[in-house]
Amino acid sequence: RKTGQYSLEQNQNAQHEEDKYGLSSATGGTGTSSTDSSLLLNSSSAAHPGSQPSTSLKPDSSHSLNSRRKQPTCQRSFSQDSLDELEMDDYWKEIENIKSSGGGPGRGGEGEAQEEEQQKIPEEGEHEEAWLAEAGLARLFDDSLAADDQEEDSAVFLSTLTRTQAAAVQRRVSSYQQTLQRQRKRQHFPDVRDIFRPLEKDEEPPNLKDTTAETETELNVEVAFSEQALSYRDNNQRLKVTSSLNSTDDKLPDFKLLRDKTGQTKVGDLSPSDMRKVHRLVLVEMTALFDTAGIDVKANKPGRVKSKESGVFAVPLTTVLDQDQRRAPGTRVPLILQKLISHVEEEGLDTEGLLRIPGSTTRLKLLCEELDSSFYDGTFQWKRVKQHDAASLLKQFIRDLPHPLLTVEYINAFIAVNKLPTKKQQLHAMNLLVLLLPEANRDTLKALVEFFQRVIDQQAKNKMSLNNVSVVMAPSIFIFKGFRSKVTEQQELSMATGTANIVRLLIRYQNLLWTIPKFILTQVRQQNMVNQRKLYKERAVLKLLKKITIDRPVDKTIPELTEDLQAADVLTRFLSQDSSVSVKKDDLCLYESGGNIKERCLDGETYMKDLFQLNPAAEWVIKTAQR
Repeated sequence: RKTGQYSLEQNQNAQHEEDKYGLSSATGGTGTSSTDSSLLLNSSSAAHPGSQPSTSLKPDSSHSLNSRRKQPTCQRSFSQDSLDELEMDDYWKEIENIKSSGGGPGRGGEGEAQEEEQQKIPEEGEHEEAWLAEAGLARLFDDSLAADDQEEDSAVFLSTLTRTQAAAVQRRVSSYQQTLQRQRKRQHFPDVRDIFRPLEKDEEPPNLKDTTAETETELNVEVAFSEQALSYRDNNQRLKVTSSLNSTDDKLPDFKLLRDKTGQTKVGDLSPSDMRKVHRLVLVEMTALFDTAGIDVKANKPGRVKSKESGVFAVPLTTVLDQDQRRAPGTRVPLILQKLISHVEEEGLDTEGLLRIPGSTTRLKLLCEELDSSFYDGTFQWKRVKQHDAASLLKQFIRDLPHPLLTVEYINAFIAVNKLPTKKQQLHAMNLLVLLLPEANRDTLKALVEFFQRVIDQQAKNKMSLNNVSVVMAPSIFIFKGFRSKVTEQQELSMATGTANIVRLLIRYQNLLWTIPKFILTQVRQQNMVNQRKLYKERAVLKLLKKITIDRPVDKTIPELTEDLQAADVLTRFLSQDSSVSVKKDDLCLYESGGNIKERCLDGETYMKDLFQLNPAAEWVIKTAQR
């Protein structure tokens, strides 16, 4: 099986390591490896001058890409800790399966309706302009937008930024100004010094919460991730930052969130207007986090892709959901994906090699055609679909999306997560990137990783550990059909361990990644308070609101807020007092509404007295959960 050119990490003390791997002299003399690490795939290998095009690994080879010892091909790894123990051979088998089915890089099936997508490289200054526009800061460079009716002005947004977030914005504004000056475009734009006031001599930067008492596995979500990263960098100036692709310490810690008495906020708990604020803040925070490590992540612009307008395969995700919602209003995850997952689970998740063993290529092609034509009319015969076929169809659905599930804009940022110096920072970046995904992509990805975890839970029988599932799913998630010609075999090789690690993080920490950090929510509350104060003054309703507050029977409710009263207790009391309510407790949610938040579904473990102190002007409303 040809895998293209590759290079190994050099070790001056190691001699003739290629003999230990059984590599032939066709490797061009670069086949040396560290005695403490496996074959390490470097992003620089694509341009390695010592590599020879003739390099290949045979399908029947018993040499593992990730082990210096010869292992039987049937031996599988069940460790969840280290990427060194990944069965990377499964990755290349998956690539071969994709190519043999006509869906690999540089190849397309017959009658394919898609055109190649060319990721457009932004011109000079275009990236900064797009970034500022996405952050809602277009007014900083375009005076024509000054009168545009936006939800909030730039001044309110900028006033809530942390030191590192403000530096990230300042860096983009300054870069964009320099570009305009070089292009000699005489446009009026504010000077950076007018936007960000430098610290006075006697003024200290904001104090970070003392984290010395925290363990390495505790996640502090009250302090901005970029501020924590900056503190780490300042305290470890002599520590060399290395990419996790070349790290032998790939263990995944058991991270836990520090408990917040005001409750954890998950994706879907906030109103759409507050989620728009979250998106802007998360974009700036993600950029600031990468900036602290000196990583410049630039989003690509998606090119035009001609795709099908009906069916279920090779159709844009939003188009599939539009079709689904006409038949089942409120659908958030494609019905075809839900059906494929349920069909696999009906046969039992204890099947050995689930997700790894492919279905029949000929049979899969026929099933795809039939599903495209008869899935929605209900005439498709699911009894004919074997379990491995359904698993292969699931992977093909993701792979055939015209745009990648992780989006053209952010897929490079996901890959760049591997360059961050610590696992905690990698987790922080993954959290922010998941929040940046469009709602349809985020919900679909969530359904996938939840399914993967259920497969992994049966690893004692199906032999599919976290590492094994990550390896076989990485090609379908990262090598997407709309960008075929730009992915060469040697680039696939260099991407292998990196992309597998990203999938591993998505699955392992899914319970943390789909949450909104408290410091982001705090900034949203600050913006809402500033906007409210302006609104009250403009509409002269302050007196009326005071009167309403005075007339409200506050004295009767405050004594009920005991120290241990939680949101779940309020729902329990409500259901016990009103026997006419037939709704289940799990379908209801206690909402925090008004004050410094638009609307927020409360975590059942939210302490109501602490929440009242945080937002005393809010009302609490019980209604059906709208996640």
